[in-house]
Amino acid sequence: MPQNSQEILLMLPHVVIGVGIVISLLIEMYSKKSETILPWISLFVFVFAGVHSIINISANQILFGGMLEVGGKPAIFNFIFNIGAALLILNSIDYIKKYESNHGEYYILIQSAILGMMVMAGSKDIFMIFIGLELMSIAFYVLAGINKKKSSSNEAALKYFLLGAFATGFIVYGIALIYGVSSTTSVDSIIQNFSTFTQNILFIVGLLLFIIGFSFKIAAFPFHMWVPDVYQGSATTVTGLMSTTGKTAAFSVLLIILSASLINYNIDIFAPYFAVIATLSMLYGSIVAIAQKNLKRMLAYSSISHAGYMAIGLAAANSEAFSGIIFYLAAYTFMNIGAFGIISIIEKQNDANTDLTAYAGLASKSPILAAFMSLFMFALAGIPPLAGFFGKYYVFISAIEADLTWLAVVGVFSSVISVYFYLRLVVYMYFKESEKDIDLHIDKYSLLSVVVSGILVIYFGISPDSLLNLILSVVN
Repeated sequence: MPQNSQEILLMLPHVVIGVGIVISLLIEMYSKKSETILPWISLFVFVFAGVHSIINISANQILFGGMLEVGGKPAIFNFIFNIGAALLILNSIDYIKKYESNHGEYYILIQSAILGMMVMAGSKDIFMIFIGLELMSIAFYVLAGINKKKSSSNEAALKYFLLGAFATGFIVYGIALIYGVSSTTSVDSIIQNFSTFTQNILFIVGLLLFIIGFSFKIAAFPFHMWVPDVYQGSATTVTGLMSTTGKTAAFSVLLIILSASLINYNIDIFAPYFAVIATLSMLYGSIVAIAQKNLKRMLAYSSISHAGYMAIGLAAANSEAFSGIIFYLAAYTFMNIGAFGIISIIEKQNDANTDLTAYAGLASKSPILAAFMSLFMFALAGIPPLAGFFGKYYVFISAIEADLTWLAVVGVFSSVISVYFYLRLVVYMYFKESEKDIDLHIDKYSLLSVVVSGILVIYFGISPDSLLNLILSVVN
């Protein structure tokens, strides 16, 4: 096959989503049935991009003069982004009608956000990272406020935009300092000369500012202040997208930048930083989540603690840590999408039925939903043999390998605390009597999304090697 043809083939996931955005825009402008057509176009492009990426994972190449990588690690991230988005599209078909936001642009914005994530994960140039980040972030700002009539949605969008812009300032200033010292924006060039550049304090400050900006995106303490209000005020399906694929995209960038620690193994100047934010995120997220009665806020604080668990791997910065983080991100994506999917089914207009009490007696009203919600809570708590357990296990092992045993101990302690608020929901569903009648309408597409998420969580738990070996083949 000619070189150009092979490059086009490898770029197909990006091309298909880009073409999908253009076609979706035309349909939205000229068709009165856009709200009915666009979910299926979105579903097609996401499933195609996800499956294509995982099939061509071994075809690792760097295109556009060293700007963008395809195959390898980016292919795994593309799979997580696209399959996660496909599941959330299934959730959205019924939910956004209930949320009074059944607009075609909803799906166009999700496609744009996913394309931004794919650019971030495959970037080999700092400016490409920034372009992908802005494409994702701007789409998220609008999605957070997709219901213009709802005050909590407007508040969530404004808070996310203001704090997101502030974090972007850190990233831009960091890029300026990095470029000022290195005279290049090529990630490979920076990594190859990492030990030389780190002798300049301005380079270290620039890299620290860059990492702080992405610490905001992964919702790590103390850069988490936007998370509870934005997660609660946004549409539940949007919250599911931000907390899973959005977090995965931010971690993909941190893994790109910190791959210097693998190549220059004796240089790990940011290990203390990541160890501190991991400790604070785990403990703060787990402890504060105990006091939450609203499920979306509870999962928001849970998201902070999970960012802490993954940050353990960033502190360890060895090959076990990098593969463990990617496994954790895949497991966390499907656990959280499943949990938010069930919340979107039970939720009614004006945020009704998002409190813990609304789930009392759910097992008698809908045994299937109660069983799957229990599954996702057990997985998030890290109970074996589910995917969440192995995600934590791999990052804890990487910490022990890096002589950070104390950090793994803190992680285990935080996990024990988190078991309380996850299992509290299970107790409500199975052992509490319902205080009010809830009219449950279970949409078949939303249920399909929940079932597929549950199957993936079980499969990655029962057979973790199937995913881990794939990850190790590209990380190594």
